[in-house]
Amino acid sequence: MMISVSHLSKTYDDGFQALKGIDLEIGRGEIFALLGPNGAGKTTLISVICGIVTPSGGRVTVDGHDIISNYRATRSLIGLVPQELTTDAFETVGHVVRFSRGLFGKKPDAAHIEKVLKDLSLWDRRDNQIMTLSGGMKRRVMIAKALAHEPRVLFLDEPTAGVDVELRKEMWQVVHDLRASGVTIILTTHYIEEAEEIADRVAVINHGEIILVEDKAELMRKLGKKQLELELHATLKAVPKKLSQHDLVLAADGLRLIYTYDTHAERTGITALLKDLHEAGIRFRDLQTTQSSLEEIFVSLVRSEP
Repeated sequence: MMISVSHLSKTYDDGFQALKGIDLEIGRGEIFALLGPNGAGKTTLISVICGIVTPSGGRVTVDGHDIISNYRATRSLIGLVPQELTTDAFETVGHVVRFSRGLFGKKPDAAHIEKVLKDLSLWDRRDNQIMTLSGGMKRRVMIAKALAHEPRVLFLDEPTAGVDVELRKEMWQVVHDLRASGVTIILTTHYIEEAEEIADRVAVINHGEIILVEDKAELMRKLGKKQLELELHATLKAVPKKLSQHDLVLAADGLRLIYTYDTHAERTGITALLKDLHEAGIRFRDLQTTQSSLEEIFVSLVRSEP
């Protein structure tokens, strides 16, 4: 295993318990996605593994090195791209990337820096000041800085936040290429499609606890829930008994019916629902489908835990 986390906990001075007995193993060369709502503990977990935050208990090793007793060795193995776009606005792209390599005691390597910048479509902007770049390009500079010292593990904390769809897909390709070179990649994200596109396995974290760790395909099946919302012509006081088989929820003071279905199932049940609504004399003026938000999915997963 490239990363091994055992009974990891973190309690801050104010008593807030950010991590509660985390156990996690991440394989060498794996792309691992960590999903969770705001405040779930994603960034704290990454920060502990990277040596930025001191754990309250438990043990973490990176490539067999303990993150506390072998701090220097583990930190040299890790590249971190934080959420915040923090870099010197007046320096050039090339300078900040070269400087980042030097911080880890690595000898200058113009060929490696050139490759990193070209892979991230930054080579033509190497002499540009950071302040002149778009948000998406600044995000790429942060990734370039993290890759400058040739890490074997790369942490991407919300890597495509504020990045448009086209750039996002290009960055996914960069991640695939890095994995092909043997780099282990851990990313946190709010985007379901991001995990679906690039991850091998996915972990869901909530309230400082790992709810589940599963193969991507299995989790995507669980997340494949949509809702059909029907705006009714007349107010309903209750869902008629003849519609009980559809597990409908009445909302908006009786003016909306909500039906949840599985998009991956052989049948969604929508056709049968509409037929039964007609036979029950319930008319609707409009309908729309919505994908459950990630926050709602997490709540559902938490509630389903024994």
